[in-house]
Amino acid sequence: MKYYKLIFTLSFIGFLVSCSDDFLEIQPESDIIPEDYLKEESQLAAYAIEMYELLPSHGRTSNGDWNFGIFGIDADTDNMADMTYNDKYVPGQWKVPQTGGVWDFNNIRRCNYFLANVVPQYENGEISGNTSQIEHYIGEMYFFRAWEYFYKLKVLGDTPIITTPIADDKEELTNASKRAPRTDVARFIISDLDAAIDLMSYGSKNRLSRDCAILLKSRVALYEATWLKYFKNTAFVPNGPGWPGKDKDYNQNYEYPSGDIDAEINWLFGQAMDASKQVADSYPLTVNNGILQQSTSDPQNPYFDMFSDVNLDGYKEVLLWRDYDKGLGITHNVPVYAQLGNSGVGLTKGMVDSFLMADGLPIYANNSGYQGDDYISDVRVNRDGRLWLFLKEPGQINILYESSEGDHGTPVEPYPDITNSSSEKGYSTGYTIRKGLNYDQAQTGNGGGSTASIVFRATEAYLNYIEACYEKNGSLDGTAIQYWQEIRNRANVNPDFQTTIAATDMQEEAKGDWGAYSAGQLIDPTLYNIRRERRTELMAEGFREMDLKRWRAMDQLIDNRYHIEGFKLWGPMQEWYTNLNYENASANVSSPSRSDYLRPYEKTGNELVYDGYSWNMAHYLQPIAIQHFLITSEGNDVESSPIYQNPGWPKTANMPPTDL
Repeated sequence: MKYYKLIFTLSFIGFLVSCSDDFLEIQPESDIIPEDYLKEESQLAAYAIEMYELLPSHGRTSNGDWNFGIFGIDADTDNMADMTYNDKYVPGQWKVPQTGGVWDFNNIRRCNYFLANVVPQYENGEISGNTSQIEHYIGEMYFFRAWEYFYKLKVLGDTPIITTPIADDKEELTNASKRAPRTDVARFIISDLDAAIDLMSYGSKNRLSRDCAILLKSRVALYEATWLKYFKNTAFVPNGPGWPGKDKDYNQNYEYPSGDIDAEINWLFGQAMDASKQVADSYPLTVNNGILQQSTSDPQNPYFDMFSDVNLDGYKEVLLWRDYDKGLGITHNVPVYAQLGNSGVGLTKGMVDSFLMADGLPIYANNSGYQGDDYISDVRVNRDGRLWLFLKEPGQINILYESSEGDHGTPVEPYPDITNSSSEKGYSTGYTIRKGLNYDQAQTGNGGGSTASIVFRATEAYLNYIEACYEKNGSLDGTAIQYWQEIRNRANVNPDFQTTIAATDMQEEAKGDWGAYSAGQLIDPTLYNIRRERRTELMAEGFREMDLKRWRAMDQLIDNRYHIEGFKLWGPMQEWYTNLNYENASANVSSPSRSDYLRPYEKTGNELVYDGYSWNMAHYLQPIAIQHFLITSEGNDVESSPIYQNPGWPKTANMPPTDL
């Protein structure tokens, strides 16, 4: 048996024999035998290019990518909903797999192979080429190993730390399967990013730079600090009660690197603050002129265009973006879906309601000026400039520049097609966004969009600093205050966030925002508004699930069902439709007896979430497939494996988690 195929999946990848600065655009074309490779600069560049496929983007394949790209990643959270519900919110439906799963270390092995071969040769002067470029490519591989380990940290928690290629030997592979406590994994990620920071240089925004590594470092440190804080005294942190790592002798004497969990949390928050400040102080925010372009004579809005332009080099806020090219056949379908129902991914009522009024008051506050939600147009009036700019409403112009190249555009935004169950043209919630919408009809050829995809932007660093500062110190320093005011000024919201905090009612906020909770308890208004700012600024950019999990923000769903809702269908907007069908097995909308608001998963009564979303503590991490226990065991005794299962998940295939 080839054990590596089952534990650390091995695949030899293709490489380019030439180098280009457009790293995120070019795909490998030829297969090279690894033993004869990685001897000179261009070969290192080609290997590094291949790893860019790990980064989020609108699509990685030729001839189009048939979804809403990065803007659809937040589906299946309290922010966004797609056409079908996710079984993770139905306790008992998510089960331990027999094979596969996230216990796959192929990408890490790819990084280790490179580093194990190239670093010693470089130190011995055996790699030919430009020294700074060679160092940059080595730095990129440290970055990608950190990136992949961060993914493992988020889905697995404790993870084996592997730094060298593993031989095809059962004993060696089994020993390498020992899981390191998550705090050690986080520190390992940070050390790899520090190595990347030391080695990488600056260059095109189509290529990783040291500031990308610094920003990711702030993200990792903030993630782990908040995870440890909110999961403290549970089985989800090292040495917590019921921590499964304690059952293995190799982890029985574990001690936190800082001495204890509180010191470790404090250290991580400090790392997050330091790294995020370095980035935030170097990158000004893109200007928002408050204009939604609706005619060719209207000025363009740089903030709006940043999410849909073809070339993002001119946007200082953007650290890294992926380039697309119709000529090379590297395209996507985001512009088409941005002019329709967002590929069936809609905003929830909770997401829309969380945006403040322009004066900084929540919508429920006295004298806020909120116009209600009888019509989508009402929802946008006097609101946070980000909602006003990015929430679509019927009648808005989607195409300003006509072209024969685009045949799938929607020149004028229609009434939301909520009765269409297809993700191609259906609207799941009635609320959809304009992020990703390009006014050029040439971008609307089916699968032929070439608008850029943001990978890193500096606003995250501003937000990371604000949150880390408050979590660490219980107050905001001058830098955090400055960053928060800059973000709100750019959003055309009253920069006096204390006005917002004073008017915040946590009971009201909890109705539509899971982030109002940590560990089943409502948080304080200041911290909540920091989280609100993050939610609204990063709407539809793929951060929500990560944030909800590190905040431990779903515990309250265990005993209190949550209903995903969209726009107010059962009011005047029902007159937009002539085919509404409800309260039967073929219903296409939810009944008004359930709510005035459209409930996309509560139409026929046969949905497993008809009574709302629920949660299981085990779902904060993913289960490890039984296959991996068996391979690393003696005599198929899963208890003899050095691998331990995640909290709440059994070591039996096709079984759901137990209650913790």
